[in-house]
Amino acid sequence: MLPTVICTTLLVEKSPQALPLGAACIASAIKQSKLTQNLCKVKLTAFSMEDDAVRGKSEQETAEYIAQSILQLCKEENAVQIPAIVCFSVFVWNRLILEKAAEQLSSKGIITIAGGPEITAHPEVFTAFDYTVSGEGEIKVPQLVEELLRKPNDKTTPSSDGNHHSKRSEDSCPLTAANIDLATLSSPYLDGTIDPAEYGGALWELARGCPFKCSYCYESKGSKTVRLFPMERIRAELDLFAAKKIPQVFVLDPTYNANKDRALQILKMMAQKTPDTFYYFEARAEFITPELARAFAKLPCAVQIGLQSADEKVLQLVHRPFNKKVFTKNIAILNREGVIFGFDLIFGLPGETLNGFKAGIDFAISLYPNNLELFCLSVLPGTDLFDRASELHLTFEPNPPYHIIHTDLFSKEDISRAASLSASCNLFYNEGRAVPWFNTICHAAKIRPSQFFAQFADFLNARNSGAAGNGPFPNTPVLQHKEIEALQLDFVKKLFTQKHLDRLYNAAKDIICLNGAISRTQDSGKSETLRLTYNAEYIYSEYATDLQFFCQNIKPQPCNVQTFMNGRLADFRIKK
Repeated sequence: MLPTVICTTLLVEKSPQALPLGAACIASAIKQSKLTQNLCKVKLTAFSMEDDAVRGKSEQETAEYIAQSILQLCKEENAVQIPAIVCFSVFVWNRLILEKAAEQLSSKGIITIAGGPEITAHPEVFTAFDYTVSGEGEIKVPQLVEELLRKPNDKTTPSSDGNHHSKRSEDSCPLTAANIDLATLSSPYLDGTIDPAEYGGALWELARGCPFKCSYCYESKGSKTVRLFPMERIRAELDLFAAKKIPQVFVLDPTYNANKDRALQILKMMAQKTPDTFYYFEARAEFITPELARAFAKLPCAVQIGLQSADEKVLQLVHRPFNKKVFTKNIAILNREGVIFGFDLIFGLPGETLNGFKAGIDFAISLYPNNLELFCLSVLPGTDLFDRASELHLTFEPNPPYHIIHTDLFSKEDISRAASLSASCNLFYNEGRAVPWFNTICHAAKIRPSQFFAQFADFLNARNSGAAGNGPFPNTPVLQHKEIEALQLDFVKKLFTQKHLDRLYNAAKDIICLNGAISRTQDSGKSETLRLTYNAEYIYSEYATDLQFFCQNIKPQPCNVQTFMNGRLADFRIKK
């Protein structure tokens, strides 16, 4: 009877963005390797923080559940009396739980192997696992598994305290680009190791590596080499996505548009083979061209762009090139072509202040992103930023997720304020789908976006004091869009009253409600009917971008409006 190798991980959630691709790649490699093909059975399994069995449980309880589930799986696979190996795919968000689970499995005689970005960067601290593998694991893990199964000696060296400690690390240095040819790797999608339909979408690797060396990223010590998966594999995976009618795909290429010709070629293939699939890309604004923007616009997709900070001097400290003029010009190209895009901003970067972070918010919102994601800096072990933390005056959490606590210019209180701004922006702007009208409201009230988000946070905290909930602010429940819209309307009314702009409120309300109804119809396909104070055609026109001008020149004309799907897009009609 063959021993079993289980490849596993713990996901934040079960979704297209969080499927166990790393574990699946290792499982696929073990299955396809000539070294291990006749030595073992391979099983892929994954756990999620959203599983009913672990939802709301402590780290220890979650680890115990994972360990017991894996032991049960070993029994089902008839691996009780023969060696069983568990390969863990470890990330910042699951490290502590998987370490606890590994210790429990090790005590039952299970061999544990772990790999992942942090292990590659900082392997010496991962003593909970019997073996750690640095770098890309598709070559090293099958070699290690073959050695363990052919030489089943004691897997650990006991210590004086009775605990098991790591027997060895499979190379403390990551694999270099020259050591692995991506064309030799099997696809976990094509060989059936993982079914993207089970997760409602796919994580899709097109390349590995990054041409940049941003200090906060694991790539900061890399070779700046980008390796490409062969076009034959990409075509075959696209055909699979088309056959399975996969609704959404997250493209794993940190700088998708670094190679413009290849990017255009793949975009054309996507549009031809999977015209109904929605794609998510990461791109650099500096490499946007009109031709690329037009290609993005022909595909259902969204492009996420790492702005990180709007201060060139701050970005220089973390080795990230940035030219604000070029950035602004190229984002205008995306807007002109109607491409959906969003920005990322980081708070707590070295050299930045709270006011500087706020200026970044204001700059970002001025460019009309469809979403603005605001993140706390994580000082990840093994990165350049981690090595320079003392020099840069960074104080951060010693355990995952290694969030910044304070810097010499960004106090602990400032970090808290920035986190509040982040939650406020996410609720009002992102989840509230405010992009079509947010700048219109700010312009009318003569308030900067960062001020707006700060006041909205105060508004929510005051409103919900004493209530129960689990949302982004104390005592704020998780809300549906229509409930968020009600909050938006209440806050805008209060703001306009404070600014003596009550005469503009009905027009603002019409804009918010009409755009909200259209967005909900776009999501659900369901029609909505609403009553407006002004003619809907005017409300949905450029006239309404200046509320002062609008209300001075357009008379109220109450009407009933019905939203509906017009092909792929939501639209509206005025009901007579």
